[in-house]
Amino acid sequence: MEQFIIEGGHPLSGTVQASGNKNAAIKMIPACLLSEEPITLHNVPNIGDVRTTLEIMRSLGVSVTWESENTLRIHAKTIQTTNIDPALAGRIRASIVFAGPMLARCGEVRLPVPGGDSIGERRLDAHVLSLKKLGAAIELEKGALVMQAKQLVGADILLTEASVTATENAIMASVLARGRTTIRNAACEPHIQNLCDMLNTLGASIEGIGTNRLLIEGVDRLHGGEARVGADYMEVGSFIGAAVMTGGELLIAGADPQFLDMIEISFQRLGVIWETRGNDIFVPATQPLSIVPDIGNRMPIIKAQPWPAFPPDLMSIALVVATQSAGSVVFHDWMYESRFFFTDKLVRMGARITLCDPHRVVVQGPSTLHGLPYITSPDIRAGMAILLAALGAKGETRIHNIQQIDRGYEKVEDKLRQLGAHIRRERAPGSPIDETQETEILPH
Repeated sequence: MEQFIIEGGHPLSGTVQASGNKNAAIKMIPACLLSEEPITLHNVPNIGDVRTTLEIMRSLGVSVTWESENTLRIHAKTIQTTNIDPALAGRIRASIVFAGPMLARCGEVRLPVPGGDSIGERRLDAHVLSLKKLGAAIELEKGALVMQAKQLVGADILLTEASVTATENAIMASVLARGRTTIRNAACEPHIQNLCDMLNTLGASIEGIGTNRLLIEGVDRLHGGEARVGADYMEVGSFIGAAVMTGGELLIAGADPQFLDMIEISFQRLGVIWETRGNDIFVPATQPLSIVPDIGNRMPIIKAQPWPAFPPDLMSIALVVATQSAGSVVFHDWMYESRFFFTDKLVRMGARITLCDPHRVVVQGPSTLHGLPYITSPDIRAGMAILLAALGAKGETRIHNIQQIDRGYEKVEDKLRQLGAHIRRERAPGSPIDETQETEILPH
């Protein structure tokens, strides 16, 4: 087990390059199963969840090679098994997206119920219903989904919810299905657009990319080719938060600002501003940092919603930023009932946060934060939020369970150190029993 040791209070300054989108990469990698020819992916972040996804690919008999630091060559010429390794599936929630490409390519898959974060239950019904519409037979046997389909056939699919991973599964299953598929109420996040663009490059026929209605004409096969993973707007939002929390200024290069519109609107409500400079954004050191009330001087609400609204995975980051803004704001994440269960850690650091119920918190700022000798990272985004709080806090903070942060952020301490942060990674001594139990991540 490793820990971060952070001495807070040092303003960040300089330029940081945005990494590739985690949520795009861990879907584009399984999509390579749809072709028997080699595929090269560029700008792939070398992070924990990507490495786990690649382990699953290798366990299926797929050739995976890092050609350079962020370039992957994947060749799924043959697939040696249709059983997904339970231990690997238990480490990552997104292992569910192997269902679509494995059904399309092999006609069957045995997929253990996925693991992942502890932010709340994420049901699989939308996945099952959409794949059944395409002709798959699906049974739950001893904690695993057993799926079979002699031939997937295009269908009219109305998703019961705009689930990102259910949309991606339906897309990957449909591109090789016979006939036309319509996916309604589809999610349309940037990483879904990235996946669709990649598949079209390989010979798929997908229309309506970026909308909630996709039209897919099935093709006989996909060929090889190249694709690029877009910028990770979660990382971009996190570095914006790092600049604000430390009173520093940053240029975030390759930020893909065309996907930041609603994020910018929500951050402006917290008194945070930035400038768009081509494909980069510049976060100045001087920030208003005052909550903008709603009409009638009502307390504003920042609510997670499907894209293009404010993304749920940035709720934790925005919440920490709000601790430094003058005024009060409500955060509402109706999707995940455990999203805000890390806020007690921020309260211990000096934040004024009231947990109203599992889905809502009120933040009152500004608060002076102080470091803690022992604090843990319960999930990827909460872990990064705690790291941002530590960067802006007085004194030293030691963050444990940082493999959670490593799952979603590439070389985060190296990037921060180059910007002037006082942060180092060390092997942690034995952790107290109660804190270890608190952060144990078990498969659902």
